[in-house]
Amino acid sequence: MTVRVMGVDPGLTRCGLAVVDVEPNRRATLVAVGVVGTPADQSLDKRLLKIAESVDIWLDAHAPAVLAVERVFSQLNVSTVMGTAQASGVVIVAAARRGIPVALHTPTEVKAAVTGNGQSDKTAVTKMVTKILRLSTAPTPADAADALALAITHAWRTGASSPAQLQSGSTGLTAAQRLWAEAEAKARRRR
Repeated sequence: MTVRVMGVDPGLTRCGLAVVDVEPNRRATLVAVGVVGTPADQSLDKRLLKIAESVDIWLDAHAPAVLAVERVFSQLNVSTVMGTAQASGVVIVAAARRGIPVALHTPTEVKAAVTGNGQSDKTAVTKMVTKILRLSTAPTPADAADALALAITHAWRTGASSPAQLQSGSTGLTAAQRLWAEAEAKARRRR
């Protein structure tokens, strides 16, 4: 059964939105991709409202089984982290209102899942997303490609092949895959 996943690369200036359908054999197909932009000189409340309204439209139009959002990570630029966290919160609440489960993935997890290397640059991620989705042109800007990569990553990493599995947490993983996932989770908690 095909699973629909919406990926979100949160940000105040540019928030990447993407929807992909992923088959049990991991074949991913583009449904929609875009970016919601807000001007830096606009008040925070208006910027968050625009993101919220856009995400509402996408969730209602595409009805994903799960939402994959980039986990906010510490950077030196505190204002960037704050804006990203605020945009993430708006997106997560929009999904929660609809009963759509939300998964958070770090940039390193996404890079590793899509390219095989957690240290890959944006160019490599975009190239692989283009290849995985069999696109004739690369998605732009990078925020759009990152949102696609998040959606693909979530579907691939959960190993789920149906919306019920995604929502229940049943992953259909082998014993070895479960042990690996547990080890990764334990390593993340230690950081």
